[in-house]
Amino acid sequence: MSATASAVAAGASGTAAGAAVRAVVPDTGRGGVTALRVVHSEWIKFRSLRSTWCTLLAATVAMIGFGALICWVTVDHWARLPQDERLAFSPAGQSLKGFYLAQLAIGVLGVLVVTGEYATGAIRSTLAAVPRRVPVLLAKAGVFGAVTLAVTGVACPAAFLLGQSVLAGQHLGTGLAAPGVLRVVLGTPLYLTAVGLLAVGVGSLVRSTAGGVATVLGLLLVLPVLAQVLPGSWRDHIFPYLPGPAGQALTTLHAQPSALAPWPGFALLCGYAAAALAAGALLLRHRDA
Repeated sequence: MSATASAVAAGASGTAAGAAVRAVVPDTGRGGVTALRVVHSEWIKFRSLRSTWCTLLAATVAMIGFGALICWVTVDHWARLPQDERLAFSPAGQSLKGFYLAQLAIGVLGVLVVTGEYATGAIRSTLAAVPRRVPVLLAKAGVFGAVTLAVTGVACPAAFLLGQSVLAGQHLGTGLAAPGVLRVVLGTPLYLTAVGLLAVGVGSLVRSTAGGVATVLGLLLVLPVLAQVLPGSWRDHIFPYLPGPAGQALTTLHAQPSALAPWPGFALLCGYAAAALAAGALLLRHRDA
């Protein structure tokens, strides 16, 4: 990023932080800091940055557009697909494959929700307005989680419907009433939201945008690849318990025999996110801004 762009970003963040601090403590005659005011201040910061909406738009486009593209390629190549690939084909999963890209955008934004303030120094104003500190992180996680769930809760069903309309050209589509399909369609937004909250926790631990993004990408992309090259007896006892594969059990209709059950797998991902947020809250209380 150029120096000019950095200055503009810092100015925008500083303006949002100033408005957010005034939202926490409007004046001395109207009471002190409350949970509602902290949430309101974080919402002001979140919605005031253009990068927030650009990243969410990128996640939505990836979710819908990539899923439709994959479905179109499947229809175009269906006659040439090997028999084993046809047997493993999942119409619902095919239309929702955009989540592989969407999770990266959501993960990056989750890190930026925390580290953006450290990069500009605005975190000092925030923590000065909320001396207890931990409510700040909880408010960031709550606002980000609610917005992510709302956006992906629309994008995922849209991706499913568009994908099924494309697959219908080869009579390959399915419906929400089919076994397991509704769980996959509704589970994908839950997975993406949990990934985002994990990223918020990582950002609060690392406090560096580059380090936080690298850590999240390592957890979601690098660790599963490394686990796949392990000997089979090791792989089956490690791979299903990594954050990505564990949570993706909820988004998969036909899972591998070694995979976790959908809801226990998602619960494990939520446990990773909760642990990262708890560790981040603990460090936030005890180290300098």
